[in-house]
Amino acid sequence: MGLEEKKQVPFRGTAEQERQLLDFIEEHKQVGGCLMPIMQKAQEIYGYLPEEVQKMIADAMGIPMEEVYGVSTFYSQFHLMPKGKYEISVCLGTACYVKGAGDIYNKFMEQLGIVGGECTPDGKFSLDACRCVGACGLAPVVLVNDEVYGRLRVDDVPGILAKYETEDEGGAQK
Repeated sequence: MGLEEKKQVPFRGTAEQERQLLDFIEEHKQVGGCLMPIMQKAQEIYGYLPEEVQKMIADAMGIPMEEVYGVSTFYSQFHLMPKGKYEISVCLGTACYVKGAGDIYNKFMEQLGIVGGECTPDGKFSLDACRCVGACGLAPVVLVNDEVYGRLRVDDVPGILAKYETEDEGGAQK
């Protein structure tokens, strides 16, 4: 399978998560403008908004699935795919891009075996492109969770990933 193909992620929600969401919907569905807070709560519970959760919201609120999907794809705060413990964001804004961020992004995809928007099967890393993080003087820039890495080269990617592998194994901490 080529890196450009999106992998289907099986949904693994629990009965407890479903009960928690349905209880929240029941408490809030009569309030005007409640869809966004309900979707935010669903993402807090599940970590993302897979199709199954969006359908659950639509059914419980008596609204079309298209309405929930439209909101989930319009607002960047909502994620349709799971996120990893370490969320990698490669800035592809103009300053970063002209200094090689595209090649860095491609190296992350190669090293992780995923494409942008995906999460590694072990749940450790997810990868996304973003636009301008406001650190143009450090271009090209990558964020791993809230840690900023600047003035990067393609050769830096394996070391960045190794740092987080080491942390998970109980090695050196940040």
